[in-house]
Amino acid sequence: MAASIKGVYYPSWSNMDPSSIKTKHYTHIFYAFLNPNNSTFQFQIDQTQAPLLRNFTSTLRAANPPLTTLFSVGGASEGTAIFSRLASNRSSRAAFIHSSIQVARTFGFDGVDLDWEFPQTRTEMENLGYLLDEWRAAVQREAANTRRRPLLLTAAVYYSAVFSWGEPRAFPAASMSRNLDLINVMNYDYHGSWNTSFTGAHSAMSTSDGLGSWIRAGVPRSKLVMGLPLYGRTWKLRDRRVHGVGAAAVGAGPGSDEPGMLTYAEVLEFNRTKNAMVVHDVATESMYSVAGDNWVGYDDERTVTAKIAYAKNLGIRGYFFWAIDGDYHWTISKRASEQWRP
Repeated sequence: MAASIKGVYYPSWSNMDPSSIKTKHYTHIFYAFLNPNNSTFQFQIDQTQAPLLRNFTSTLRAANPPLTTLFSVGGASEGTAIFSRLASNRSSRAAFIHSSIQVARTFGFDGVDLDWEFPQTRTEMENLGYLLDEWRAAVQREAANTRRRPLLLTAAVYYSAVFSWGEPRAFPAASMSRNLDLINVMNYDYHGSWNTSFTGAHSAMSTSDGLGSWIRAGVPRSKLVMGLPLYGRTWKLRDRRVHGVGAAAVGAGPGSDEPGMLTYAEVLEFNRTKNAMVVHDVATESMYSVAGDNWVGYDDERTVTAKIAYAKNLGIRGYFFWAIDGDYHWTISKRASEQWRP
């Protein structure tokens, strides 16, 4: 049986020293993000970045047990335009693929993770399939030529295998199943302050619209990894006396790095300093806190435990967190790791 995945994304802007990471709670760490040049589609690592990458991989490889490291390409802030152009023809795909392999080998990464958020059309989905086919073939050729272990290829994807907004489209599940080692399903951001009129459990228990859709698409359970957030989404209530999940709202609530979002550590600080009311919503298996007209929905140790049990019962490969700097003294990471035992 394949080893379980206990993954986490490491935002490069967090300034967290890799040596401070409690590595025993994880198996895989994804460095977020490295992105290619907008016109050449090749990576350009400068003299400041290079030693940071080498330190990242060497530190985590020296951990006991050693961790698997990948660098992630894309992310929500990068958007979709560059990937739409990159994937549209064979020559640009080849430039990107060759450069990604070179970066991984140069800096000691075990693989590359693609976080294209998100292909917008059926054509872009087809091109994603071509990209993955060619990427896997190149990885296998490089491994054979160098007599090294093939690099891992993974992807972070929308919580559903099909899209109900924009042009109707579906991920190329057959290509993904053939070519990817892991598929990190982002089972969060079901709701957010972009839905300004009501609150929501942004990481509600993933059912038919989440992991189930990927299983129905034919993706092997052994490649599916459930995403969990180490942050909450916030709103301003329309009426502070009406505060359940789905209550009327008038916009984004408090945030730190961006409006409407608090890390888990910040949620706990919010609860303490605001003397917030804390509620476990059984229907969505999520938590929410209310202080005045501020509302925040999130996961805590209790709800993460339930979601880990759900994922294990589904028979999928494991879980991952976004992102490592959101936890509070490693409490959720520790609970999840203890919960997911072989």
